[in-house]
Amino acid sequence: MVLQDRAKATREAIIAGAAAVFEEHGYGSASLTQVSDAAKVTKGALYFHFQSKEDLARAVIEEQHRIVVAESETLLAEDGPALPAMILLCRAFGLKLVHEPAVRAGIRLTLEATAFGPPVQGPYEDWIAVMEQLTDRAKREKQVRSSVDSEALARYLVASFTGVQMVSGVLTGRADVMQRIDEMWSILLPGIMHEDFHEDPQTLSRLVAAEVPIPRGAEVESSA
Repeated sequence: MVLQDRAKATREAIIAGAAAVFEEHGYGSASLTQVSDAAKVTKGALYFHFQSKEDLARAVIEEQHRIVVAESETLLAEDGPALPAMILLCRAFGLKLVHEPAVRAGIRLTLEATAFGPPVQGPYEDWIAVMEQLTDRAKREKQVRSSVDSEALARYLVASFTGVQMVSGVLTGRADVMQRIDEMWSILLPGIMHEDFHEDPQTLSRLVAAEVPIPRGAEVESSA
């Protein structure tokens, strides 16, 4: 058991070190020597867990996806209103980009995946599916207009978020990413909100900047 725990800790250290290196240098310029130095492990220990730089890159992408999925599952388990949940999911992802090197590295590697294999589609497909399900629920709850195509909106949201965080990364190192996500929603909401849903779009978009998410079971005022 002690050896298993030690091996698990070593693997986690390698992934963390790889995330730091990939985030800074990208896949093409990163080296396994840099990773072993960042993780403070020997080359032998690194090769025991990962046979190649490609294996390491895929492990970082998997870790990024695991972190985001776990955060999403926690939020969705609260079973709050659907439209605010969509906004809060973007908020949660934005905060992970700010605070989690593995998430930043995973996003960069996802965009660079053709350098070491086929495009990485799974994380995007999963996120689109969640947003589509939430849009369907928001339509039933009369928060989103019934005329909105749920799949199209889900794809648009994921594409918009991806572009917003990328531009924020280029211009400010993501220092303003939460503000940019807030702006994204403030522009989008007036065009999709149901006519019987009387929440202020600016109030909803500011959920992105809220220090604490809406509590479990919180109701957003709407007309039946």
